[in-house]
Amino acid sequence: MIKNNLTLLLLVLIMRLTFAQNAATPIQHLCPTHWWAGMQNESLGVLVHAKDIAQYSPKMKSYKGVKLKDVVRTENPNYVFLELRISKKAAAGKLHFDFTNTKNTPINLDYELKARKTGDKNRIQGLTAADFIYLLMPDRFANGDKNNDIVNTMNDTRLRRDSGFVRHGGDLQGVINHLDYLKDLGVTALWMTPVFENNQPFESYHGYAFTDHYKVDARLGTNDLYQKLVDNAHGKGLKIVTDLVHNHIGNKHWLYQDLPAKSWVHQWSEFTRTTYRATTLMDPYGSRKEQLQMTDGWFDKHMPDLDQNNPQVANYLIQNNIWWIEEFGVDAFRVDTYAYPDQNFMGNWAAAILREYPKFGIFGETWVQGIGVQAFFAKNNIAANAAKNISGLPKNNSQTSQLPGVTDFQLYYAIQEALNKEMGWTEGIQQIYHTLAVDYIYDDAFKNVVFLDNHDLSRFYSVVGENLDKYKMGVAFQLTTRGIPQWYYGDEILMKNYASLSGVEAREDFPGGWQEDKTNKFDAANRNAKENEAFTFIKKLANYRKNCSALTEGKLMQFVPTNGVYTYFRYDKTKTVMVMINTDKSEQIVDTKHFAEIIKDNKTARNVLTDERMRNISTIKIKPNTALILELNR
Repeated sequence: MIKNNLTLLLLVLIMRLTFAQNAATPIQHLCPTHWWAGMQNESLGVLVHAKDIAQYSPKMKSYKGVKLKDVVRTENPNYVFLELRISKKAAAGKLHFDFTNTKNTPINLDYELKARKTGDKNRIQGLTAADFIYLLMPDRFANGDKNNDIVNTMNDTRLRRDSGFVRHGGDLQGVINHLDYLKDLGVTALWMTPVFENNQPFESYHGYAFTDHYKVDARLGTNDLYQKLVDNAHGKGLKIVTDLVHNHIGNKHWLYQDLPAKSWVHQWSEFTRTTYRATTLMDPYGSRKEQLQMTDGWFDKHMPDLDQNNPQVANYLIQNNIWWIEEFGVDAFRVDTYAYPDQNFMGNWAAAILREYPKFGIFGETWVQGIGVQAFFAKNNIAANAAKNISGLPKNNSQTSQLPGVTDFQLYYAIQEALNKEMGWTEGIQQIYHTLAVDYIYDDAFKNVVFLDNHDLSRFYSVVGENLDKYKMGVAFQLTTRGIPQWYYGDEILMKNYASLSGVEAREDFPGGWQEDKTNKFDAANRNAKENEAFTFIKKLANYRKNCSALTEGKLMQFVPTNGVYTYFRYDKTKTVMVMINTDKSEQIVDTKHFAEIIKDNKTARNVLTDERMRNISTIKIKPNTALILELNR
């Protein structure tokens, strides 16, 4: 009896072992996770990641309008790429795939084609010069859900608000809780640093080391919560800008932990960092070696550098970005480290996004020196001709940039000089004039993003020596010049600090974003007089800008600065706004006859900031360190 029982037990164990060996391999990742019927691009490449999946033969059940064109395998047996052709006439539904292997149990895969949400007018609105972008870091803005402060399944479980390099607990719910605050300020668009999963062992709070392109970081929330944020923002008239990185990923990304092929990232015999020298890419006398190190070198040791020349990498990034637009209905992309990836790919990428969504907003980070260098990365009038003389760039039309706008660092540098240096022939306020005078180099400079600081830079209030008058001059210029203004969280309440190379000093928590905070600066009653003066100044001007067609859609005419006074006009068929900025140490009296061609028969004006009526504008007195914004009247 005992012998029979042992024999039976042994038989069961053998059967279980055999079943385990022949069991279907679980699919670990599917990218994109789903797709949509009726897309402009009829090609779709589905990445299937599973143990030894390349040993299986996939077949697709017949589906009207959809064909499995090819099955692509790589050097890694854990990957298969299903190349599909999806006709625009194909209906929403589920595609069924059978993966068969003579040694193993078949794998069944259902892949969903969803119906597009084409009826919602709030979705995918794009960006224009009428917008006012508010940039914030979710981890440092507000903590709306303490339950996700620490996620024990992730590589970094630290929470320390006294450290600039560790997570502080801010999240998407905290942002949702303060959308009305942003709307009241006059904001029209919200840009958050990346919300993608950053499951790195350290310094992942900033969001720029992705470990999953299809998931929101659990310490910020969930994909569903991100959708709620987008919907709530749209409901309040706020657009959403999603921050992307094409240059690199985090070294804990599942793609890097199990590379589909070595060619997915740039390989070096030893760690090689990028030169950070974008100028080498368009230097007609440049070294090919330095060009390659700029594009192929790693941004940091924990950030593997993606090779966008690999067609699978390029397709993966493009499809993922389209997925975020279609899935959540976001309105624009800001692209981190735009100058570092392969520029041929970046041109093709932007073209692919705009082909699918012609009104979609895109701007790229171009932290470079020199107007020509910056303009090279934007849609411009120089790249095609320049490429003829540059050895390191491909000689084809797709090389020419398709990027609508850039983060305008050259104007940022000019603003700093204008407010901190006395005027000379080219110095001080002249720098703004000279920088804008070269706007002919861009296809459309009004799509450039104008800023006073950001998450990598010293706080603007500190840069101008905590001088509130200079602060107001900078704000007045930013909100009345050409382009799309971008604000940095907390500047409206005069947050201050100088940033080191890491930037952490200017990434403080917004006071009041945490329940335990001693004071809540979201509430005007808790702000001091200067803070409320700054907040009210921005609020008034930003909300005026919303409804002033001359500022949101109008043209720009500027005049050469004289005696420290810079004068320019924003105008359209219905309205003319005159802006005068005096950076001199003394009061100036300006004869406006010099501006007759634009003032025309306008003889009176309203001071936009004070509502004072000016009955005669033939001469204008302007105090030192002052900006006047005048709406002209006949």
